[in-house]
Amino acid sequence: MKKKVIISACLLGEYCRYDAKTKKINTVIEAFKNYEIIPFCPEAPLFGTPRERISIIFRDGEERIVTHESDVDVTQSLGDEIDSFCKKHPQVDAIVLKSKSPSCGNGTTPILNEKREHISYGDGIAAKMFKNFYNNINLQDETDFL
Repeated sequence: MKKKVIISACLLGEYCRYDAKTKKINTVIEAFKNYEIIPFCPEAPLFGTPRERISIIFRDGEERIVTHESDVDVTQSLGDEIDSFCKKHPQVDAIVLKSKSPSCGNGTTPILNEKREHISYGDGIAAKMFKNFYNNINLQDETDFL
């Protein structure tokens, strides 16, 4: 039985980013060529491509995922999408996520205040949820393969 890896879909060459572009990284794909690759993007199925940009905003004492222009809080819908994904894929052997993403960043995502000023770096919502759900797996991002 093949090992399984979750990889951010944009790193695989899918045009699923907010700007309808890709961030394909061939070294990531090559590193997992013998794995069953499970593409992951919680944003595209919910909001389409292209879409309004989202950010992590520290609001009312907690981190919230908020759209840039319309200021809509999408934290719950993203959380539900990620939770559903985890339940569909309970057993994986590796995870590679997109750095700096409000969904996927692993310690590299900008956290902003309500004025949209940078205050710190942290995890995207999926990275946080994956660390809980897949607590025995070390999350990586594309920078580990460059």
